[in-house]
Amino acid sequence: MAMNRPLTQEAYLELVKQALINVAELRSSIEYDEEFMGAAIEMAEKLENNIKSLYASLLGGSYQFADKDLDFMAIVNTAPDVWIPFKPMLRLINQTHRLGLEKA
Repeated sequence: MAMNRPLTQEAYLELVKQALINVAELRSSIEYDEEFMGAAIEMAEKLENNIKSLYASLLGGSYQFADKDLDFMAIVNTAPDVWIPFKPMLRLINQTHRLGLEKA
């Protein structure tokens, strides 16, 4: 299922908020199953910090769209899919960052 870029700044903010919720759940899962997922903890922390910074810049009004990847894409592009099951959402956030909001 292809997702479209958000049409409004509010929808973009909500998408980033959802990503924050997903990464918090991911981190909880990793911490719960640390024996098997210990290597993923550092990745999850970096991902969470990157998304929190993005969210804060959106809320604070300092955010700017730009034709370059967001910092977390280095993690998205290298981490195994099973570690980040919401990669499509993160790719959509990055695509929106690079291309701007979808035109209605």
